[in-house]
Amino acid sequence: MTDNITSVGGGSRPDTGVSALRGRTGAGAPAETRGKTTIADSVVAKIAGMAAREVPGIYNLGAGMARAFGAMRERVPGGGVGVTRGVKVEVGERQAAVDLDVVVEYGVPIVDVAGGVRTNVISAVERMTGLEVVEVNIAVDDVHLPDEEEEAEPDQGRVR
Repeated sequence: MTDNITSVGGGSRPDTGVSALRGRTGAGAPAETRGKTTIADSVVAKIAGMAAREVPGIYNLGAGMARAFGAMRERVPGGGVGVTRGVKVEVGERQAAVDLDVVVEYGVPIVDVAGGVRTNVISAVERMTGLEVVEVNIAVDDVHLPDEEEEAEPDQGRVR
């Protein structure tokens, strides 16, 4: 399907009926190429966040304050889980760049985990959006130790 999108620049003249933003137009063009598809930054951020969390050795995403605010937001009814916490993206017409703040499990080789995250994020974003991922920058903000516990609420409520 890349044949129906021309490259920007390079001095070559685009084919008739083809533009950088839209597919071919007119009755003779295949149905799947008629029109324009726009992918929001938040969509790419969700895909990248989910893909990063799937990698063994990743404990959580987000820097310290983002994790603290996210934990509070998750406790509020309707607050939901912050899938995009620790994820920043820049999305262009054909390319995307991803920045991730991660917390890794103690004992895992960080370089290997980072490589796995890059591979998984690039694969998921490119497969699901068709965008080329030009870079995935990873900042390891913390290491989760086995004896560290999350700020857990008591299992029982205050009222019986």
